[in-house]
Amino acid sequence: MGLDPEEADGHGTLCLHAFSDLTHVSPLVFLYLLKQCYIHGSCKATKKFQALQHRVHQVLANNPQPGPSTFIVYCLNLLPVFGVYGEGFSHLIISALRRYFKSASAPASSQEDVASARSLAARLFLAIVGGSVAYDEKVMVNTLKVFDVGLASIDEALSKEGSASSCASAFLEEYISELIKSKSFMTAVSLLEHFSFSFPGETFLQQMVEDKDFQAAEKWATFMGRPSLCLLVQEYGSRNMLKQAYNVMKKHYLQHEFPDLCYKCKESALKDLAEKACWDVAETKAKGDRQLLEYLVYLAMEAGYYEKVDELCERYSLEGLPKAQEAEVDFVNKCFLHLNDLAVEEVVWVDDVNGLREATSFLEGCKVVGLDCEWKPNYMKGSKPNKVSIMQIGSDSKIFILDLIKLYYDASEILDTCLSQILQSYSTLKLGYNFQCDIRQLALSYGDLKCFKSYDMLLDIQNVFKEPCGGLSGLTKKILGVGLNKTRRNSDWEQRPLTQNQLEYAALDAAVLIHIFRHVRDHPPHDTTLETVQWKSHIVSHMDNPKKSKKKPKCHSTQTSDSTFNKPSSSS
Repeated sequence: MGLDPEEADGHGTLCLHAFSDLTHVSPLVFLYLLKQCYIHGSCKATKKFQALQHRVHQVLANNPQPGPSTFIVYCLNLLPVFGVYGEGFSHLIISALRRYFKSASAPASSQEDVASARSLAARLFLAIVGGSVAYDEKVMVNTLKVFDVGLASIDEALSKEGSASSCASAFLEEYISELIKSKSFMTAVSLLEHFSFSFPGETFLQQMVEDKDFQAAEKWATFMGRPSLCLLVQEYGSRNMLKQAYNVMKKHYLQHEFPDLCYKCKESALKDLAEKACWDVAETKAKGDRQLLEYLVYLAMEAGYYEKVDELCERYSLEGLPKAQEAEVDFVNKCFLHLNDLAVEEVVWVDDVNGLREATSFLEGCKVVGLDCEWKPNYMKGSKPNKVSIMQIGSDSKIFILDLIKLYYDASEILDTCLSQILQSYSTLKLGYNFQCDIRQLALSYGDLKCFKSYDMLLDIQNVFKEPCGGLSGLTKKILGVGLNKTRRNSDWEQRPLTQNQLEYAALDAAVLIHIFRHVRDHPPHDTTLETVQWKSHIVSHMDNPKKSKKKPKCHSTQTSDSTFNKPSSSS
């Protein structure tokens, strides 16, 4: 049995033993050869599984004795002796047999073969239940399904084994009850569905929900019908599990039976999106529903995203709501850090060569700068992210916001040179928060620029703290006593001009890094409630040119004078 070169798809081969006729091949020999093919094949595991499954499906048509169905049951009985390969191969040959049954070219199996296989499969099921054959519960259920083993076959198997059980129904109910006690809910549900039992009742559904086995709960409720699905929705609703409740309602068309809960679920979904600052997605989800749009306006007011409030009210003629905005302003202003709180004197928008050169000259004279960047979110699953739109670089007093899209289009070489001077400067400490992720995105956005492929003296602030602090906003709150408003994080950063709120948001992210750094620098680890590590050990560099990197000291922390960072200069 082998794998053709084209089937290998260039990822190796699986050709070790060649046979296509199972007429005189025993199940044991067949499984041994299957194992050898798998072990010595050089493809990846998934590719090997698919190729072997296809070949087993093919050779089942070549007259295995006493028939393809019976042959596979014999194999299933033998597979446990193959140890770790047993479970995987059982799934492989069962799926191959199922595929064989569906094949239009496959000869019809004889009634004798099917009856024999069903009888043997029922006895195998009893052996698995009794523990004499070790198999995964999923294999057991698949065996019952593929051989269509019913109550009559179980009855026959019980009588042949001289079991004390009076009938298959009593035996199965007892076994399923044990599965439920051991919380093997999915197996229990699969057996109840296969044998058309309904004995556990409503408490069974509650047990599965309490144990968070939602997949089994929905499978059982679907099998039992609409009343059970309604009970499941009620269970989810009573536990405030709104996402699960809405998914069941939508999938089984139950929205009209739970109008209040359905609306509550939609509100919850909008709130989740608002908390992630996905305002455009939230607006799309509202689908023009006035009540939901009003709720979205309320969320935007609560978050202090006033331009979104105005935008929604104007677009959907939501009269009267802007008045409520005034009552929210003072409250929101007290909840979040503002640019004025950090005494930033100037935010400079840079979109031409002269402005870029002036910014570079200023930043080269700074001992410490904060870095960040923004790009327009892309909500289409699987699509490429948009290009980085802006980059914020600045000191604690002056922040430059670079329009990367325009500067790249107008003067890519000058942009490359200026940013290289800043990012690769050994005399300026660059502060970021998860900035190595940002710099990868910058490199992807502007692949022909060299400036984003090399950097020196970069300190990622998040690495200085041993415990996670809930992002930059959470860290800011712990150190400065008030967090950052992140509601504009996923706004449209490609629109021009940016709003004043967007500019302040962008500048604040860069400026606050310097204030956090000062806290770290001025408070040794043992003197602060936030446990930190020695920050100098986290300064990193990355140089694409190995010759250039050799000119720099290997360990910046040992080569850098403490005075460089212990005293703030006029620009840092």
